[in-house]
Amino acid sequence: MAKLTPWLWFAHEALEAAEYYVSILPDSRIDRVVDYPTDTPGGPAGSVAVVEFTLAGQRVAALNGGMRQEFGHAISLAYECDDQEELDRVWDALLAGGTEEQCGWLRDRYGIAWQIMPSGIGAMLGDPDRTRAARAMQAVMGMVKLDIAALKRAFDGTDPA
Repeated sequence: MAKLTPWLWFAHEALEAAEYYVSILPDSRIDRVVDYPTDTPGGPAGSVAVVEFTLAGQRVAALNGGMRQEFGHAISLAYECDDQEELDRVWDALLAGGTEEQCGWLRDRYGIAWQIMPSGIGAMLGDPDRTRAARAMQAVMGMVKLDIAALKRAFDGTDPA
């Protein structure tokens, strides 16, 4: 069992959000829904208090706190994709009702910041050849949704641009 569980605070959308996320990412499921046993500021007795779910293999919990709390950029959820098809699918699904940002970031319909990136981007950006790493970083900085082929070309120095 994981010792660290991210908790997401929603006004009243915890179950809706959890169902949305597990429908998008593989190795995801709703594990448990806990109702409030009595009336609370988070909701009336019998309403959803907490949703425990697994998101891409990571244990997560969502709380219905009864009042809106804004999610900031200080914490985000990062998801690594194996190929451009997966990246496009996940990006488009999470973006529905949300907003694009730059460098592979988006905000979903609930305001959560996501980084949707290709597997291996950390190796590119941390490459000992700082020229190659800098080219990859420059490419990332110029993108909204990341383009894996363009990143590889920039990293390898074969980008015609």
